[in-house]
Amino acid sequence: MAEHCSELLIEIGCEEMPASWLPVITDNFVAVLESRLTQARIACESPSSPFNTPRRFGVSIPRMHNRQADLEEMITGPPVSASFAPDGSPRPSALGFARKQGVQVDDLDRVQTEKGEYLAYNRRQQGKDTIDVLPQILADTLRHINFPKQMHWDAVLDDGHGEFVFGRPIRWVLFLFAGRVVPFEISRTPGADTGGVERVCSGNVTYGHRFFCRRGEPGVALPVDSFESYKKTLADAYVLIDREGRRGRIANKLEKCADKVGGKVAPLGRGSALLDEVPDLVEYPAVVTGSFPEEFLSLPDEVLSTTMIHHQHYFPVIDGGGQLKANFLAVTNTPRDNVARIARNSERVLVARLRDARFFWDGDREHRLDDRLGRLDTLLFHKKLGSYREKSNRVSLLAAKIVGDVLGQTDAVEHVQRAALLSKADLATDMVGEFPELQGVMGGIYAREQGEPEEVWKAIYYHYLPVGIQSDAPPIRDDLGRANVTWAALSIADKIDTVVGLFGVGEKPTGSRDPLGIRRQAQGILRVLTDLPVLVGLERRISIGHIRRLARSVHGELRDDGQERESVFFLERARYLLEERGFDVRNVRAVTHGDIDELCPLDALRKLQVLPEFTDTSDFQRLATLFKRVKNIARELSVEELDEADRLDPKLTTLLTEPAERSLLEELSTRQAVIETAVSSGKGYRQAFADAAKLGPAVDRFFTDVFVMADDVVLRRARLRLVKRVEQLIVQLADVSELVQES
Repeated sequence: MAEHCSELLIEIGCEEMPASWLPVITDNFVAVLESRLTQARIACESPSSPFNTPRRFGVSIPRMHNRQADLEEMITGPPVSASFAPDGSPRPSALGFARKQGVQVDDLDRVQTEKGEYLAYNRRQQGKDTIDVLPQILADTLRHINFPKQMHWDAVLDDGHGEFVFGRPIRWVLFLFAGRVVPFEISRTPGADTGGVERVCSGNVTYGHRFFCRRGEPGVALPVDSFESYKKTLADAYVLIDREGRRGRIANKLEKCADKVGGKVAPLGRGSALLDEVPDLVEYPAVVTGSFPEEFLSLPDEVLSTTMIHHQHYFPVIDGGGQLKANFLAVTNTPRDNVARIARNSERVLVARLRDARFFWDGDREHRLDDRLGRLDTLLFHKKLGSYREKSNRVSLLAAKIVGDVLGQTDAVEHVQRAALLSKADLATDMVGEFPELQGVMGGIYAREQGEPEEVWKAIYYHYLPVGIQSDAPPIRDDLGRANVTWAALSIADKIDTVVGLFGVGEKPTGSRDPLGIRRQAQGILRVLTDLPVLVGLERRISIGHIRRLARSVHGELRDDGQERESVFFLERARYLLEERGFDVRNVRAVTHGDIDELCPLDALRKLQVLPEFTDTSDFQRLATLFKRVKNIARELSVEELDEADRLDPKLTTLLTEPAERSLLEELSTRQAVIETAVSSGKGYRQAFADAAKLGPAVDRFFTDVFVMADDVVLRRARLRLVKRVEQLIVQLADVSELVQES
């Protein structure tokens, strides 16, 4: 089949895109393109190879079929009985169907269906050459790329949909199939179609680095005829299209430059993704080393690092003892022929920012955090939830309840209330006003400066964390020190106040949009609840419903219709966390069934840590299959009816006399203690699952030998009670019906 395949190469050259867009846009472009190729019946025999730089994105498919697959489909028309008159002449329904297919009635077939005999037409359509279909595919693909923001740039595509909006104006299109240019054009609107604004027509040329080029002058069109020649041509023109290659080159050069000044690249901290961002800022990365006056080292490390990382995209340097040096590393988009000048310019910009930071640092410390609480009345948290002062008061009440009633650490109540009261005070500081990335961090630093105990200032410092769901996401227990309990209570309280409050006033994340960060807040809560023993050292099994109820109690009046959406949302987030930690989707569904308010994330984690040992065993699979039947039959008896029946006639042994019934009763009695002890203690799940699996043979025999829905009402009720007890016992561990393997 390879002789019937050719290479596809597409490059979309555009005005420079934001770094945060580029990876997502490239992946989206390839996904949409592959989907459209499939819809067009064009097969690919090799995987796609996407590429990008700030000024371009595209894809290469080495082997793609030269023709569409032929189309053959049976189109069903009207029933035969309604299509012909008694004399055999076609009625309007038959004539109309034939006319629609472009044939005569005699050319139609008759097919037998479940509903009877129908007229039908077997339509055959020969596939077109791929090169003739590709223009429409590319037009459709470009229209369906999802950009965070789109621009109107007076462009039109000849695809019947009029104006063409895009993330950035397109400047060139490289479009080759089998080495031939695929015709494609982006026209301009009548108002823009003047001599000064050109149409964009596809070609076989690309463009190198904006400022540097080994082959002629920058901006010169560079012809290519394949992906291999494309890569080589751009490499000669100072463009590296492989993103991972750019990243590796940057990492290597950073290490070498840091070593030359006697240090190493500093850890970026707080979830910084600078090393993942800078490859999307440059086409030909180089690294220069700069320095700044040592007097600025008196600023907190967090301020120095934030200034360099978040505002200038520079990499800090540390010495062998982990202390910041008066050096930085800057990634540039130029070859190293003007290093000194670039370094000087970078130094001037950074020093100006550091002077501002020092001014804010000195000014902020003239006032205590307590003095800034009044200003929080003027800072709006949410128009329906009040100011940050009101939020701080709610969080203080909530954190006290969590640390005392939930965590059982009543001696920490005073510290957590103090930390909660001051937690948002840094929003009124000049430093956070200029560097919003430092909120929380600066509050902790200023609290430490004014003499607050470790339990208070560290709780403030870390209370926005965690933001990640990974088990190693910061903070770690060593960082928290004596503040681990106060931090946990404050972190949960702050986040649950936000989530419950926003859902309670009608706010919610929609699709990929979450401008208020509700998902991030919920995931932080679940991370703390799931990893509480590791983070804090407390064996506390906390349900999601417990903290939700506490949060609603301090909020007062909230919309009731937000609770259901909130429940679904928390269930989705809990499952997302567990699945992201590598647990099988079916297992996750099994241990997170039922009412989300009753779900304890720590219990779910511990069940999942042992459940894979059993899921593929024959006993457990038999139980999982049978449990679907157990659940279906158990629906015939409600929990209330079971309780009433157990109250009136607590003993089933006198009513159930069949051997299979007695055997299941005995197995249930034998396994019940182990399972219920594990569920009540949160320990011993391995043995509990093992005992649950041993119920399988008895359940199987029961369903084989016993007719549950007997005519005798008393006997039927007794058998239903037995099935209901089986369901109730096992479902405490997991809904094992979710574990049935697909055939």
